[in-house]
Amino acid sequence: MTVKISGTGSALPEKTVTNFDMAKLVDTSDEWIRERTGIAERRISTKDTVSTLAAKACQAALENAGASAEEVELIIVATCSPELLLPCCACQVQSIIDAPHAAAFDINAACSGFLFALNTAYAYMNTGLYKNALIVGSEVLSKLVDWSDRSTCVLFGDGAGAAYIQMVDDKDAQCENGRRSGIESIVQGSDGARGAALSCGERGVSNPFAVDSEQPSKYIHMDGQEVYKFATRQVPACISEALDKAGIGASDVDKFVLHQANVRIIESVAKRLKADISKFPMNLDRVGNMSSATIPVLLDELNRSGQLKRGDRLVLSGFGAGLTYGASVIVW
Repeated sequence: MTVKISGTGSALPEKTVTNFDMAKLVDTSDEWIRERTGIAERRISTKDTVSTLAAKACQAALENAGASAEEVELIIVATCSPELLLPCCACQVQSIIDAPHAAAFDINAACSGFLFALNTAYAYMNTGLYKNALIVGSEVLSKLVDWSDRSTCVLFGDGAGAAYIQMVDDKDAQCENGRRSGIESIVQGSDGARGAALSCGERGVSNPFAVDSEQPSKYIHMDGQEVYKFATRQVPACISEALDKAGIGASDVDKFVLHQANVRIIESVAKRLKADISKFPMNLDRVGNMSSATIPVLLDELNRSGQLKRGDRLVLSGFGAGLTYGASVIVW
């Protein structure tokens, strides 16, 4: 038996905000943003919530897999921007899509969240607890952004991406090129000591007994240089570790599906891995950085546009607040 992705889905808000729109809000320009990030536009929610976007992506993934919500045994939502602290977003999604037999919970590993959710579901399924799972990364980061801070507000977008994964027999997983569909290796980690490089506050200590408690900022704060240095070093390192675990090299990978944070980071990772940049598909120019949603949204785009063939080997990798990082080697 092996665990494979059987379907993908995504959902984006209708409103598109271009760099020229951003220039009306803060002192910036299309040229400045493109040169430093590669982003030209992003989707911003005017009514969608994390749970409604997640549910739409999950429904699309189920349809793509030819599965029903009745069959779903596990739902994991990766998010750092839920609209509610209680109940968790996964339980909201369970209610919206009507999946009564599923266990549901959230994971917050920021931009690495979808990978952490994938790896968690994979571990559950390998123990025999579940035979399938819906995993989704969903964010409405626009509500966490300080729209007067040009160093962060130009980066982020809203959206959701999902995948339906299930246990399949080895025979059914066999591909014509000799590979076997499924997850081949997993690497994930954290560097909590450097967590202050990317942060966003929630409620501080506030009760009748607290005295002069400091309230944290409720906007995203980022030390861009520190995050860049972390990403350009840690992402290729964890990808190399995942490749080693799978017993292969970068030349054996058909596509590297990376967290879409910054085109310069992606180019640096490709250079360090000595891999052709053409193997690194990107959509950040159209959607920006959607945190946990970036990898599954890009994966869904590749799937639905016919750019993924059965037996293709992919590396999924990301990094985010925490600081967290991860990589998974999978065969489509």
